[in-house]
Amino acid sequence: MNTDDARHQLRQFILNNYLFTDDQAALADDTSFLDNGILDSMGILELVDFINETFGVKVAGGELVPENLDSINSVLKFLTNKTQG
Repeated sequence: MNTDDARHQLRQFILNNYLFTDDQAALADDTSFLDNGILDSMGILELVDFINETFGVKVAGGELVPENLDSINSVLKFLTNKTQG
């Protein structure tokens, strides 16, 4: 998995579907999706579907935690661990 490509795809998904902008500066890599009201529980499930469809990574129930899915950085770390493990 190319981390830069994955970062770009994740950023575009969030910007297009939740922030409704193309402004790359509107979302920092460490911005919390939950604390900033970007994603709610339904949004997290849509993010999980996006991760599955785009990267072929299944997210198990026990992995649905903020440490894995609450920012671009946390998702990238999660994806790296899943694809290398």
